Amino acid sequence: MIIPSAPDFLESLLTTPSPTGYETAGVRVWKEYVEHFADEVITDSYGSCAAKVLTQKDAPTILIEAHCDEIGMVVQHITEKGFVYVNKLGGSDSTIARAKKVIIHNRKAKVVGVTGNIAIHLQNQKNGGGKEPSWKDIYIDIGVTSREEALELVQVGDPITYEDNFEFLNDHVLTARALDNRIGGYIIAQVLRMLKNTSEDLQLNVVAVNSVQEEVGGFGARMMSYRLDPDLALVTDVTHATDSPGIDHKEHGTVRLSHGPSIQHGGANHPSVVQYLEEVALKHNIQIQHEATSVRTGTDTDSIFYQKTGIPSALISLPLRYMHSPVEICSMQDVEALIQLMYESIAGLKADQSFSVH
Repeated sequence: MIIPSAPDFLESLLTTPSPTGYETAGVRVWKEYVEHFADEVITDSYGSCAAKVLTQKDAPTILIEAHCDEIGMVVQHITEKGFVYVNKLGGSDSTIARAKKVIIHNRKAKVVGVTGNIAIHLQNQKNGGGKEPSWKDIYIDIGVTSREEALELVQVGDPITYEDNFEFLNDHVLTARALDNRIGGYIIAQVLRMLKNTSEDLQLNVVAVNSVQEEVGGFGARMMSYRLDPDLALVTDVTHATDSPGIDHKEHGTVRLSHGPSIQHGGANHPSVVQYLEEVALKHNIQIQHEATSVRTGTDTDSIFYQKTGIPSALISLPLRYMHSPVEICSMQDVEALIQLMYESIAGLKADQSFSVH
């Protein structure tokens, strides 16, 4: 079999729906790609997928991880006139949900609809004009006239995503619906592929995990990290690029697009692993940025580091504008820098290398 090119894999990964709790299609795309070069691929009962590059049976194992799920909506109620009311999946933003084209996914087919929006000419205080909508106000019009017609197409519990949106704004700036965090799945797949190509020099076993249900609690990462029990974990997810208008740097820090991945400090991030990443970045001339973690990272790192007796872990984040929206933006320059940092960090590890706070 011919392995898909990296750009083709990236587009397929980002345009395949994978709402949290309904990730099967997205995981399948990732799994079918890594099967071309991984030594072993496994899945668990909830759908998280792990791909391994194995060197020696007794060698330490490093976990590289990214979550595969995206935010979305779910069918909650269908009215007598066939309008579909929804609830959110994960941290979806109701204030941007109106007047959008959406896709309802079920076992039969994809159903196209639009989220209703009262024309500005007809808005008043009674019908919600001028106020931010809550999820109980959001409904989808699928072009039918009755509940019976609607039930022939959709049912309660069907997941919903915004329409596909994959486009390069220039040669390196990409916009897509679900960069958070299927771009992370792309990153760890490329790192694993590079490590497989140089595995004769590798002193560790490596397992890449594409985890489900991060957006609702990091559950997939908990299951897989407990099962795999790695000696070290490097996690990648997106972080807020704060270089667009209206963001207070004193409150949210300074992270810029196209200025390299961000290293997180504090919380679940093991200080010795963070220091090692900084040393690797300096050695290989990889530009990085820095962020401070207050209590939680808000990523799967929080689910991984405390498993069993503790897994030394660190988060490497990709700057992202407009997170949790249909028009997220990232820089492929940052993506490539993150891939290089993760690859060089693993390739440079020794079998007897340990990380301690003492």
